[in-house]
Amino acid sequence: MIPIAAIADTQKHPKIISGKMTLALTLYSLTFMRFAMRVHPRNMLLFACHGVNAAAQLTQGCRYLKYRYGMKPEQGE
Repeated sequence: MIPIAAIADTQKHPKIISGKMTLALTLYSLTFMRFAMRVHPRNMLLFACHGVNAAAQLTQGCRYLKYRYGMKPEQGE
């Protein structure tokens, strides 16, 4: 259910995104993707689940950076 929630969050306004939590969840998913490939037998379901979550978190991270540090409209226009 985590990947579904992560994908649903990509439709919400970027002002509610936590940069620290997005980074933590991205690293968490990348770590477990590596773990899923290292165990024997390989756990492809775990890999796919965390792959989707990592992609969603990277999307959120880009949205966060664009919202927080991107070009802002000029004041007074």
